Formats: sequence, structure tokens, C-alpha cells
Amino acid sequence: MTKYVCTVCGYVYDPEAGDPDNGVPAGTAWENVPEDWVCPLCAVGKDMFEAQ
Repeated sequence: MTKYVCTVCGYVYDPEAGDPDNGVPAGTAWENVPEDWVCPLCAVGKDMFEAQ
């Protein structure tokens, strides 16, 4: 699966791991991450992430 990196802080969203601490279960594809989800490290939106 493609991972997505935050262009502000470098956090990597891995769909296999998800972000369970912030309501995104493991196995959640990027397209299915809620639009109001924000980077857990720097709080920017999905629009600041790029495919890695």
C-alpha cells in the first residue's frame, strides 16, 4: 500500500497501521480517512500530505 507523508513535519501515514489513537483503524485506505482528520504531530489537513 502507498504511504502518505506530511509535507510540514514528515509524519508518515501508513494505511496498514492507520491512526487508531485518532479514530482511523488499521487497514484504512487514504481515500477513506475522514476529510476532517489532521496530522497527529502538527495538525495540518490531508491536503498537506503527498504519496510516498
